[in-house]
Amino acid sequence: MGIPLLGEQAIERMRHAGRAAAATLAHVAERLAAGVSTADIDAWVREDTARRGGHPSQLGFHGFPAAVCTSRNDVVCHGVPRAEERLRPGDIVNVDVTTRLDGFHGDTSATFCIGEVSADARHVVEVARRCRDAGVAVVRHGVRLGDVGAAIEEVARAGGCSVVREYGGHGIGKAMHGPPLVMHVGPRGQGVKLRTGMALTIEPMVNLGRPEVRLLADGWTVVTADGSLSAQFEHTVVVTRDGCEVMTG
Repeated sequence: MGIPLLGEQAIERMRHAGRAAAATLAHVAERLAAGVSTADIDAWVREDTARRGGHPSQLGFHGFPAAVCTSRNDVVCHGVPRAEERLRPGDIVNVDVTTRLDGFHGDTSATFCIGEVSADARHVVEVARRCRDAGVAVVRHGVRLGDVGAAIEEVARAGGCSVVREYGGHGIGKAMHGPPLVMHVGPRGQGVKLRTGMALTIEPMVNLGRPEVRLLADGWTVVTADGSLSAQFEHTVVVTRDGCEVMTG
């Protein structure tokens, strides 16, 4: 499949890109509040990424019109920032930041609660966080991607939630998206065998309801088919002999 294996110099550059993306996400998180527009978030990402010497990788990628994905409530992924879309109390919103720095990419996202949210909203957010962490915990040299997906799916099911199947994580490095495709469901023992030096994203999309999704007419925005809430957390990791190093911690 042509999956690159990164050496120490490349991994160090991945660290820089990952830390920059994580810092930009933290910068945005501090400013989120009811009344903020998703276009404001896009502007903050552009400004902060530039301040750190990077470039927003998503801007123009396959024609994507913004520097960040902002996915509210039932939006699973690839939400396009808009001036007329404003955060409201009780919303959950995923902010997905990717930074290119010194020729490499760091990709990270988190879902945030705006003010007081419902018990269901808080639940799906926490399950999504645990799903990502469960997937990251499995990554190491020699395991199969199916093992990673199965660990994620088990956590989601235990929480009464489902995992989206149509979209997954991906290889990352000099290219923002590359092989392998990282599915966040099993079965164990199947899929690409991970090797030391592979870089990939772990980013399960977790729905409160059923896993099915649909694409809106804008060609980007993916929503839950049943209108249920969706949440996501993401890290970029590099596989090591005994586990993995999180680039976006």
